[in-house]
Amino acid sequence: MDVLMVIAIVFIMSTAGFFYFAGSKNSNNHIIPGNVGQLLTDNVVFYNKLNDNDKQLFEARVRHFLDTVAVRGVEVNVEELDRVLVAAGAIIPIFNFPDWKYNNISEVLLYKGTFSRDFDTDGASRNVLGMVGDGPMHREMILSLPSVRSSFQNARDGQNTVIHEFVHLLDKADGATDGISEYLLVQPQIIPWVKRMHETINRMRVSGKSDIDLYGATGDSEFFAVVAEYFFEKPDQLKQKHPDLYELLEEMFVPDPVK
Repeated sequence: MDVLMVIAIVFIMSTAGFFYFAGSKNSNNHIIPGNVGQLLTDNVVFYNKLNDNDKQLFEARVRHFLDTVAVRGVEVNVEELDRVLVAAGAIIPIFNFPDWKYNNISEVLLYKGTFSRDFDTDGASRNVLGMVGDGPMHREMILSLPSVRSSFQNARDGQNTVIHEFVHLLDKADGATDGISEYLLVQPQIIPWVKRMHETINRMRVSGKSDIDLYGATGDSEFFAVVAEYFFEKPDQLKQKHPDLYELLEEMFVPDPVK
């Protein structure tokens, strides 16, 4: 009886130690930097264009994201700034929807570089910068850490991997990753959006060149994510070169509250 009791005590202690360790590890992935506002000021152009009240709202939503979504490095050290940049890229597309939160993601994994679609970090097929998980990884997103950093260092090049992947997540939220987000589009907007999207994709495929990243011509979902990057990073240029496309994206991401 005494032996059984000792075994039971050892089991309970080791189990408690396991859960403590697991909990500690998880909490580290939810660290919220104390200087979020300063990190945003120094690194996020979108944030700096906001008025003081909206800056407070943006910062609060960044903090909430980091409190609810783990940001974890895979064989790479994750800095406080990296966490804030991931959260900023998540909030930018939904900032004009105050009550929106991401309910279809639990964790963002940061890799040390590019990776393959099978998540390999070595080999010739290692050309992916970001990916929204599916199947057993359906609540995870994978991002290349160098790409996260460069996305905000070059804030006006029209390319932002973090925004791109979170737009995919928005697209996916209605059950289909098809370039048509039913959470962003009301019914009368869907046909004009699909028509303009397909016309632009066809032109890009025929000409083989465009100011829009040609990766957007590979399919509807990629087109949506690519032009969303363009919209948030170079809105003036998009408005000048593609006014109809700009107007449709503005209706999605900056909806008229009266309507």
